[in-house]
Amino acid sequence: MRLLFLGDLVGRTGRTAAIEALPGLIEDNAIDFVIVNGENSARGFGITEEILRDVLDAGADVVTTGNHVWDQRETLVYIERQDRLLRPVNFPPGTPGRGAHLYTARNGARVLVINAMGRIYMDSLDDPFAAVEAALEACPLREVADAIVIDFHAEATSEKQAMGHFVDGRVSLVVGTHTHVPTADHQILPGGTAYMSDAGMCGDYDSVLGMDKEEPISRFLRKIPTARFAPAEGEATVCGVAVEIDDATGLATDVAPLRIGGRLAQVTPPFWPDGKR
Repeated sequence: MRLLFLGDLVGRTGRTAAIEALPGLIEDNAIDFVIVNGENSARGFGITEEILRDVLDAGADVVTTGNHVWDQRETLVYIERQDRLLRPVNFPPGTPGRGAHLYTARNGARVLVINAMGRIYMDSLDDPFAAVEAALEACPLREVADAIVIDFHAEATSEKQAMGHFVDGRVSLVVGTHTHVPTADHQILPGGTAYMSDAGMCGDYDSVLGMDKEEPISRFLRKIPTARFAPAEGEATVCGVAVEIDDATGLATDVAPLRIGGRLAQVTPPFWPDGKR
């Protein structure tokens, strides 16, 4: 099974780049399942239902979120009818939407996607480790799910690494989101789980985390907000991670970053048909 995960879509330029790239990536590389983090896609803050439909129509199977999930107030309503939009699983009971769901891939495989959010330097939600454990107990790998992916939306690399080792051998991929900078630590952990601390963002890297540079710099210098943050509008880099998953075990056999377009060094997974070793 071939899976693709794209990091946080930031603003119009990031979502447009991802939406334009996805159909070709899926067709050219026979990708079976696509997950996209969309929580910064609406002017940098949250996701509207219209944007969600556009991302799904482009080929995404699931859209995950994080701490900005409720920034567009309409999400509180439409998330109940959109089972392909996830919010963090460790929100308190009674929160609208779902944090984990079982989907069917293009090749017929059953894929459990779990969206969790960290607590270090983040809004304090319920324990993400306990919430993930409960989701795995309800839908274990090789029994109910053929593959399992966790989008761990967290600030601290230590918390992300701890989650990776916590579920090693029980899920196919743990990938971090939220910090918007792609990391170089993609690897397969000892138990067979693919891991990457942050997939990076789909957005303009001539920026401060995808935002136009002037206001963030001004706030660091003066500690006074003078304007709203606005997404940078330059050419975006589409960033993510690709994983090859063993159909028999549900564990990873290969993992590599994806970076196309924009300012960053270009990387194509070497195990894709158009990849370069």
